[in-house]
Amino acid sequence: MSFSQTEEGGLSQAAPKDNNQDLFDSSTQAEATVKTPEDQVKVSPVVDEVSPSSTSSFEMLDMESVPAPYQEVQPHWFFCRRADDDTSWLPFSREDSDKLENACNTVGDEEEDVVVAVDGERYDVHVKERMRYAVYWEQAPTEVRRCTWFYKGDKDTKFMPYPEDFSKNLEDAYMIAVTLDEWKRKLDFPTGETVILHNPKLIMQYQPIGLQDEWVSSPSEQTRPRTVKRGVDNVFVEIPDGESEKVDHLVFMVHGIGPACDLRFRSIIQCVNDFRSASLSLLASHYKRAQQDGQVGRVEFLPVNWHSALHGDATGVDEDIQRITLPSISRLRHFTNDTLLDLFFYNSPTYCQTIVDTVASEINRLHALFQRRHPEFNEAVSVVGHSLGSLILFDLLTNQRNGSQVREGVPSGELCNVNCDTLEQTLNRLGLQQYLGTLQAENLDIESLALCQDSDLKDLGIPLGPRKKILNYVRRKWLPEVRQDCKTEALRQALGLQVPPQVASDNDGNQSSGATPQQSQFHRTQSVTSAVDYEYFDVGIGQVSIDYPQLAFQPQTFFAFGSPIGMFLTVRGLKRIDPNYTFPTCKRFYNIYHPYDPVAYRIEPMIVSDVDVEPMLIPHHKGRKRMHLELKDSLTRMSMDLKNNVLGSLRTAWQSFARLPVAALPPVEEGESSIERNLQETQGVCEEAESSVSAEQTEQPEIKMGMLNEGRRIDYVLQEKPIESFNEYLFAIQSHLCYWESEDTALLLLKEIYDKLGVAFEQPQQ
Repeated sequence: MSFSQTEEGGLSQAAPKDNNQDLFDSSTQAEATVKTPEDQVKVSPVVDEVSPSSTSSFEMLDMESVPAPYQEVQPHWFFCRRADDDTSWLPFSREDSDKLENACNTVGDEEEDVVVAVDGERYDVHVKERMRYAVYWEQAPTEVRRCTWFYKGDKDTKFMPYPEDFSKNLEDAYMIAVTLDEWKRKLDFPTGETVILHNPKLIMQYQPIGLQDEWVSSPSEQTRPRTVKRGVDNVFVEIPDGESEKVDHLVFMVHGIGPACDLRFRSIIQCVNDFRSASLSLLASHYKRAQQDGQVGRVEFLPVNWHSALHGDATGVDEDIQRITLPSISRLRHFTNDTLLDLFFYNSPTYCQTIVDTVASEINRLHALFQRRHPEFNEAVSVVGHSLGSLILFDLLTNQRNGSQVREGVPSGELCNVNCDTLEQTLNRLGLQQYLGTLQAENLDIESLALCQDSDLKDLGIPLGPRKKILNYVRRKWLPEVRQDCKTEALRQALGLQVPPQVASDNDGNQSSGATPQQSQFHRTQSVTSAVDYEYFDVGIGQVSIDYPQLAFQPQTFFAFGSPIGMFLTVRGLKRIDPNYTFPTCKRFYNIYHPYDPVAYRIEPMIVSDVDVEPMLIPHHKGRKRMHLELKDSLTRMSMDLKNNVLGSLRTAWQSFARLPVAALPPVEEGESSIERNLQETQGVCEEAESSVSAEQTEQPEIKMGMLNEGRRIDYVLQEKPIESFNEYLFAIQSHLCYWESEDTALLLLKEIYDKLGVAFEQPQQ
């Protein structure tokens, strides 16, 4: 193989030529996407006819540059992302890339693969296998590549990395050209592709004619070259900043109805990734000094997916619904079945149990897995729910238990007496001694009786009324973990619920009390794992009587995005929430919504109904109101000032008119005195109204909003964008899905989290 010296000023260095013959004997991949057979890459001098496009203008580049010695290219690691028909390669952060490179250098020929945690330890990369696996959610593994050479066509928007074997051949040829200072060399690959090294900064790839578009007839277009670049520093690619290893807070995010979470039909995983990216950017801008001082790490957001479990093969609900679905307007019906029906599924006892169990078990699984991967984490945890997901979390948090609740209701002495009661003593307390023999015949004691269901006692021939009394007494009194007498009563009073009349039945199971048949259908056996007495509670609030599971932790804050909680509580029959009510294990609650969100409802009017309080306006993340809102406020103030000026001028004119000489005035009539009196009264009313408005504005922040958020405000409204203000109906659906990319929402969460940690917030200078 011969290399001819060009007349260009090359990068030269003295080196022996003995080893140049074997540089291209390895197997290669011929082009970026198609693997090639194991043939040799041929290197030959460039003939003028090879390139139809003149490169003489480019050959003048770097003619006067100072020769430099060969330096090995610095690799950077990328991972592949495939979406529909689009394939893109995204870079790892420099920290993750360095970790992968170090692991790659240590692997060698070892049989065991090395696993490296990347992207905030949410993914694991198997270095030898060159694959990336998701840790916390189900996702197809993606290819990982150690990249050194890149290409870009005329119609491409960004550079793409070559396969590693292809890049190695290019690097070997580049090393020979630099070492021998011989350029204008042509590399022919087995698939017909050609790469020409004109000079260190001009390297082109020409594709074979067979791979070109068959509609292109021009020979010059058929061989339109690709631009080739060496090293990631020479391509226009944004390398993300690495994430801090220190996690200050963990947040679980539960989605709403349907599998898609935004208008681009992206999954909860992709939307949470965007929200996490926004929070990292805001931490860098609004907590910059705290990050530099090491006070701030990052907040981890993890998605909780329950839709796939509900619509999976385990439930079979999709097949059942499909059998009864009409064939017309199939796309609309598919959307309805896959999305809107989730609302009805949640109100079904069977599928509501599936949804709640999935959410709770998934949160607990993610929490345990996160603790295993971050054993040093000992910080607080919060939950976020969007749309129906917020209602699921609300019902779940309403039914949580803490340690103090277990001991409430019955004094410790009475607890011992109740637990020590025998079956006979229990039946005597209830006045049901006649059923003692029936229960003893089945060898039932008080402990085994607590495990019985209503159907078990019905099989023994016990009527409805007595068996309800037995089960209710045993489960509420004997089992300490579900005995919630006083707590349930306080909960009913806190939520403004009325206790329905007790349902009494005769021996035939017929109703004999004042309860209506519609009310009696809600009287279900209380769930053993539930902290709420559904015998009365679900009549007023409409919660489905299911077994609500317990979370493995106590959330610090509950954030609701675009939440219909207020509407569902009202539809369930709840008119008022007592200010003293709070979640058993979660002390903070924020209801965040967009003003045009058609699904969102307020919470504060259900707590403070006698005062009309505007929601708290969420500040713009740049520290100001949006321009159109500032203009609106300015016009409002201008109109108020104009009104005040008119009233003031009228008042001054009347006073001047009243001070005129008496002789110049006509006799005062009764009507005129009444006019003066009315004008003065009108002025007084205006002054009182103005003073009352100013008083309301000063007193509004002092209003206590109950204990759902520790006495602080609950409803927070986003600022609409200027374009959204032109037509609120046009942006209604988008407003319900805007929270995942809202920097204002992310900043509110960060402020709440870090205020609790005592970290100061700093507004960046604009």
